Amino acid sequence: MKLARVTPLLAAGLPEHGQGPPQDTLWHLETMAQAALAHATLVRPFVGWTRGVASSITLRMLAEILAQTGPDIPDPAPLITDPAGILAVLLTVLAVIFWLAQHPVAGRVFKIVPSLVFCYFVPTTLTTFGVIPEQSELYSWVKEFVLPASLLLLILALDVPAILRLGPKAVIMMLAGTLGVVIGGPIAMLICRDSLPEEAWRGMTALCGSWIGGGANFVALGQIADTSDSMLGIMVIPDVFVANIWMGVLLYLSGHQKAIDRRTGANTAAIDELKRRMIEFHERVSRTPTLADLIIILALAFMASWLSFKVGMLLPEIGSERYGTVISHSTWKYILVTTAGIVLSFTRARNLEGAGASRIGSVMLYLLVACIGAHASFAGLHRYASFIVAGFIWMAVHITVLLSVAKLIRAPIFFVAIGSQANIGGAASAPIVASAFHPSLAPVGALLAVGGYVLGTYAGLLCMYMLKWAAHADGG
Repeated sequence: MKLARVTPLLAAGLPEHGQGPPQDTLWHLETMAQAALAHATLVRPFVGWTRGVASSITLRMLAEILAQTGPDIPDPAPLITDPAGILAVLLTVLAVIFWLAQHPVAGRVFKIVPSLVFCYFVPTTLTTFGVIPEQSELYSWVKEFVLPASLLLLILALDVPAILRLGPKAVIMMLAGTLGVVIGGPIAMLICRDSLPEEAWRGMTALCGSWIGGGANFVALGQIADTSDSMLGIMVIPDVFVANIWMGVLLYLSGHQKAIDRRTGANTAAIDELKRRMIEFHERVSRTPTLADLIIILALAFMASWLSFKVGMLLPEIGSERYGTVISHSTWKYILVTTAGIVLSFTRARNLEGAGASRIGSVMLYLLVACIGAHASFAGLHRYASFIVAGFIWMAVHITVLLSVAKLIRAPIFFVAIGSQANIGGAASAPIVASAFHPSLAPVGALLAVGGYVLGTYAGLLCMYMLKWAAHADGG
């Protein structure tokens, strides 16, 4: 389709700024896109499948163009919306990535960029181009039940004495990450204040809660700051986009940890000892899994996940009306499943590691990574540029504090990564980043993430008062 044929229609169909577009504009554009696809000789063999994908992508781009001249136009429906279909797509993406990683030629790329980075951003790309949706029941279910099941299986082989020998550096880096979030918000507000709306400090308070503990703290601090629903919706954009970019960077760094630690002179003796002990244990108990082993592993994982969810909902939330929720039902769930994993690590259930417990847990974790990636989208980011810029400044302060403290105490890059993700991502992503460095380190991420949940409200309140001052708000 030539530009000369498109321009007159666009000129005729686009309204003046501020006016709504004609109802049939998108219909004409869709018809033209489909007609062009049907007659394009290059895609004729694939027209049945390609027409749907390209039409969805074309309409999404055109909706963005028209959004500049009139009211927001709803994005076209994604090509695949059925949870079973989305699951099939995500598992296929993971399978292709791991297949390519083993390929003699394509595998060279994965020696530079870890597989987890692709597992994360390929689903994001599919969401951006309208192949799969940004919101789905599947994503919520995986986070609600598959994540706790994965944590249990990864913690099952926990070597508690070796974990304790890691020393205080992991905790120090987590606290440094919290400090970076608390002071980063007000600094970002001071820099971007003129380009942000007057009530932005309220939304940034909620974002602080998300970046110190997760979604529960996002809602709690949003309520404390009396944040409007519309502002909360806007803050989800920098939350997801900036945090996802940073997580991708950490996953990339995991593939270069030895070079980084060697260059910084970090002491990795305790981490290396933990890895060695875990490898020796795995070799000692390793066996060919039977059908009974696999069923027991899955039953144990999902029963612990479900029971933790149910009991967590029964336990009271801890907090106050003034200061918000400190330990929510969701926090109880992660505390319970983590505790169950630690207790089981002292029993014969730990030997299930030899039948592949942690590998099954890793499969679940990779599925979670794909779901988190699919939950994000790069579409329409220009509408929230000022908030995204503020988010990147905020994150830069967080990273600066982490690296400064790491240099002072000679902390390995692993402690920097999990110290950050225990705050920014919580229990949903801290174990993912930790396992990217080594599967045996996933429990460390899970344990620190629980601490992040507890710290979230208190640290968030301090950040709220600083944000309020930075915005020169009167608190009205």
